[in-house]
Amino acid sequence: MTTGDARTWPARMAHLPKATAFVESFCEAHGLAPADVMRLTLVVEELFTNTVTHGHGGDCDAPVRIALSATAGHIELAYDDTAPPFDPVAHLASNAAALDADADDRRVGGLGIALVLRMAERAGYAREDGCNRLMLTIARDAG
Repeated sequence: MTTGDARTWPARMAHLPKATAFVESFCEAHGLAPADVMRLTLVVEELFTNTVTHGHGGDCDAPVRIALSATAGHIELAYDDTAPPFDPVAHLASNAAALDADADDRRVGGLGIALVLRMAERAGYAREDGCNRLMLTIARDAG
């Protein structure tokens, strides 16, 4: 059985605590392990911060929608924003060699989205109706 919930906030850093509180509340309501709470919170913090900072260039009233659902073995996250088109899945694939370079040879930045995508079993991106939609499937912690 799948159970889910969704919320929308303006793309303002002042709303990040509300987004992470939503994640924590969802996890508690669905009996997710503390490791799942930490991973999902990290993912949402990274995505939300990137939307505001890089996508919109700062705080704005554009919507950010986070939808979560849980099954016995997985957590599904759908993250939507209206920032300019950006496909993080393709970006990671095209920059894989740079991410694997020695620390002295790497450019600064770009690790957050790599971390987010590597935590997921499956990741997909679509640009639909003026929105970026990132869909992540994350295995639940067995502990």
